[in-house]
Amino acid sequence: MLPLAHPTPPEWLEVVLASFDDFLVDHAACERKASATGMAFVVRYPDRPDLLEPMIAFAREELEHFHEVYRLVAARGLRLRPDEKDPYVEPLMRWIRTGRDARLLDRLVLGGVVEARGCERFGLVAEGLPAGELKDFYTRLWQAEARHVGLFLRLARALFPVERVDARVAELLALEADLVRTLPLRPALH
Repeated sequence: MLPLAHPTPPEWLEVVLASFDDFLVDHAACERKASATGMAFVVRYPDRPDLLEPMIAFAREELEHFHEVYRLVAARGLRLRPDEKDPYVEPLMRWIRTGRDARLLDRLVLGGVVEARGCERFGLVAEGLPAGELKDFYTRLWQAEARHVGLFLRLARALFPVERVDARVAELLALEADLVRTLPLRPALH
């Protein structure tokens, strides 16, 4: 697990639980985008066979999570929304450097950072929900996100020198913490 430099404030959970339907709709969008991210690695880096199987599996798992969240959304009579720019992910993407290798390293590290924030927040949601199927679902997602953090970091360390990966992890964790401090609390995963 990555040590996030700024924990999510407890008030975030209060906002989420007070508007849980909005959170579910946002959560569905995040899962769908995560699946697309996995496939983007496959499309962009077909010459990196070490990436292909893990990213295909990641994309499939995230698509399954999307389907599960969609079922919750539909069961509540809610509708998915068109894509919107994510105030968390959008600024993070600006920190990705250019150049094929630098971009790949940054995308992998950033994938780990985003999954770490999701892991932290799914854990908070699981703790905040009453016992039952929804709590069990978010506990399972919390565990999946923890595996995904490890996946992104293992791939980065397999493809690049560990010192280079760890230096970029430290940089992006600091930037992510500064961003999280400035974002308003809303019923969204990020």
